[in-house]
Amino acid sequence: MKVWTMTVIFLVLAFSSACTPGEESELKVTKLRCEYLENPLGIDISSPRLSWLLESSVRGQKQTAYRIIAASSEENLEKNKGDLWDTGQIESDRTNQIVYKGKRLDSRQRCYWKVCVWDKDGTQSDFSTSALWTMGLPEDKDWKASWIAMERKSLSSKPKDLAPGPPPPWFRKTFTLDKSVKRAVVYVTARGIFRLHINGKAVGEDVFAPEWTDYNKRIQYRTYDVKSALKKGKNALGAVVGDGWYSGYLGWRKQRGNYGLQNSLLLQLEVDYDDGTNQVIVTDGDWKCSDGPIVSSDLLMGEHYDARKEMPGWDTTKFDDKAWNPAVVVEEPSASLVAQPSEPVRVTEYIIPVNITEPKRGLYVFDLGQNIAGWVKLKVQGEAGTKITLRFAERLDSKGNIYTANLRQAKATDTYVLKGEGVEIFEPRFTFHGFQYVEVKGFPGIPTKDTVTGCVVHSVTPPAGNFKCSDPMVNKLFENINWSQRGNHISIPTDCPQRDERLGWMGDAQIFIRTATFNMDVAAFFTKWMVDVEDAQSEEGAFPDFAPRLNDKTLMRFEAAPGWGDAGIIVPWTIYRVYGDTRVIEKHWEAMTKWMDFILEANPDLIRRKKVGNNYGDWLSIKANTLKTLIGTAYWANDAKLMSFMAKAIGLEKEALQYDKLFQKIKTSYQKAFVQSDGRIKGETQTGYLLSLAMDLIPKELRQKSAEHLVKNIKKRDWHLSTGFLGAGLLNPVLTQMGYSDVSYRLLLNDTFPSWGYSIKQGATTIWERWDGWTEAKEFQDPGMNSFNHYSFGSIGEWLYRFVAGIGLDPKTPGYKHFRIHPFPGEGLEFVKAEYNSIHGRIISGWEVKDGKITMNITIPPNTTATVFVPTDDASKITEGGKPAAESEGVKFLRTENGFAVFEVSAGIYAFSSLFNV
Repeated sequence: MKVWTMTVIFLVLAFSSACTPGEESELKVTKLRCEYLENPLGIDISSPRLSWLLESSVRGQKQTAYRIIAASSEENLEKNKGDLWDTGQIESDRTNQIVYKGKRLDSRQRCYWKVCVWDKDGTQSDFSTSALWTMGLPEDKDWKASWIAMERKSLSSKPKDLAPGPPPPWFRKTFTLDKSVKRAVVYVTARGIFRLHINGKAVGEDVFAPEWTDYNKRIQYRTYDVKSALKKGKNALGAVVGDGWYSGYLGWRKQRGNYGLQNSLLLQLEVDYDDGTNQVIVTDGDWKCSDGPIVSSDLLMGEHYDARKEMPGWDTTKFDDKAWNPAVVVEEPSASLVAQPSEPVRVTEYIIPVNITEPKRGLYVFDLGQNIAGWVKLKVQGEAGTKITLRFAERLDSKGNIYTANLRQAKATDTYVLKGEGVEIFEPRFTFHGFQYVEVKGFPGIPTKDTVTGCVVHSVTPPAGNFKCSDPMVNKLFENINWSQRGNHISIPTDCPQRDERLGWMGDAQIFIRTATFNMDVAAFFTKWMVDVEDAQSEEGAFPDFAPRLNDKTLMRFEAAPGWGDAGIIVPWTIYRVYGDTRVIEKHWEAMTKWMDFILEANPDLIRRKKVGNNYGDWLSIKANTLKTLIGTAYWANDAKLMSFMAKAIGLEKEALQYDKLFQKIKTSYQKAFVQSDGRIKGETQTGYLLSLAMDLIPKELRQKSAEHLVKNIKKRDWHLSTGFLGAGLLNPVLTQMGYSDVSYRLLLNDTFPSWGYSIKQGATTIWERWDGWTEAKEFQDPGMNSFNHYSFGSIGEWLYRFVAGIGLDPKTPGYKHFRIHPFPGEGLEFVKAEYNSIHGRIISGWEVKDGKITMNITIPPNTTATVFVPTDDASKITEGGKPAAESEGVKFLRTENGFAVFEVSAGIYAFSSLFNV
């Protein structure tokens, strides 16, 4: 995210008595997951990890043992017949990262499983409801299908004027099922992105499958249960394959076909009959193909659709496909076929416009009231041949027209040509935009608010956290952070969803990942992306600046930037800390050591100065140029420290010692080069101080002096920040930890430039790329680098959860098995409430300061404990549940510390009260 031993006698007793009828615990097992996913189909991990949550209303409740039963059929599971795996009663309090150790799982294997547990009193619970995972097709021999494509005369990677590629190919095949179907599963992928249909209906809700990887190394496939879509007799399969990341435009390059130019499809439908026989339908030369109503589609440029070319019933058995051409079998790729290990991209929300304007006659602008990533659904009625043009933008100019200069070369334009048959609905399939405003040109008549509907699109990572407080601006900031995460977690963690970039920038990802883990469960998401990162690592060991890499020699130089390449260390570390996942460390350990060797070889004097790639510095800071060698060396030292911790986590004690020694050596070099005797940091920038303090690079006796210099720097700027990407997320946490929470609150609540509140005053509904994306003095910044949906500065979200609400990891315990509730109430906020669905369950922390008293309402999930810090002016008068806290069940007083009373608290719901003034 162990191995248990027992005597033979105990093993027999466990199997005979485990979870049998009788007295049952009120402890309830819920939310069974396999590899972080609920009921995943088609995984290719031979030893997947299992997890569950516990629910209880009893204080101090915990799990003392568990039993997992895994069976090959629902019938066996109902009879508690674990023909795949039956652990018996295992004495353990673990509820996650439990590795399957049953029978070998072959391709296509169905695994039904359930769990029961024993509580703190040794009483067993009822079994959970059953869950399922299935194995995919991990072996090459499992695939009988061939890759098919539509034959094209010529395909150009550099069309004139950024012209789109050819129309997406439409494929179809009919087949007959002559028996009663027991089970039907389809495995499908594409070089491109596909939409699959069976018998006139779409299969699944996924968009952009198989999603972005380095198609030269890995191509993901998706698995769908399609039994309900099939019928006895004749059936029809249909698929459309758009350009997507495979053959469309990517980044700022003026060419298509980053990985290839010919879109192709691979599909294998496996049908099991009730009589035990089976039938397999595959893509091959018997399929047919044709152009269709999608004239062109591109993720950056948009989609053009001519409804007059529609082919009604193209995905049904009744359709006449005589005019269609035979599909051609094409060469299979050298890349590995792998199951998608993360949540798919889907439409998650629909938004009705809040306003319509007409800046020019016949030109309408719809305001969704929210900057999103996705597209719009158009509703229209008119004459055949009428062309409607949709253009997308994040902001309006001073005249009320859409502002598109910051899109650079991304045309972000959809068109729809009417067929003239009543009310028509257009919704693109193979593009997305970053926008709040939609310009509609050519609309027949006067549009209304239901003419366009915003469709919000992102990877469906489960929501994990929420934050609310007494200040509307801070609440809006939190909302904006969430919206930017939604808009930029589309298959990979991107920088922006609107312009001709949308790349998986590593710096942005590592800066924001801790906030990302609070907002959503991103364990599977980043598990997938870390494979992209390793795929993009150079032979020399350099991690890229963005992943997946683009297949272009001119872009290979985008690697090894301090703060960017270091994400290859920081992301696995964060996933381990938040989810208790050691497998991500083990999987990427070799890649991480190669990175560390790469830096050391280039910088034997232990100052990271040699330019072996890029160095962006503290990107987009405000008149503060932090030394690039300082940044690089600080991150290198931090990498070494994290490597030491991770080595210890996976049992590599020798390596842990080696990396700790490396950290100490780099730290010594750093101090000689950048730390002055009075605690000043060379260059005297806020980010210089923040990196030095956060990464433990200042001598202990000088830390407080350095913090004082940091505060003086902020005061000198009239109590404003100057940090760029690398410093922003560290600013408030470091100030708070160093005893300056009052300054951190002042920065939070600022609404003058530069600040988080300033953009909100200007109407921001997402986080901006720049502090000065738009100002009253200069209006729009340089359009060459001015995204209005860019989550990096949203890294303050971590501070809202960890220090304002107080939900934090314990320094020694990963995965919130034991954690901290340590809020720092500050002037300007009267109350705060936050929730976080950890891998061990829901944590709640809320406080309110009123009339010289603070009340804290907290929830500690079953099977966990917490160290709770209660702000107090008098520790002797703290109560819990209306009585002295020290006498309360589940509460143990530990000590007083820096204005807090510290308690050890077991699972349960608690209400603390204390005398306190901010």
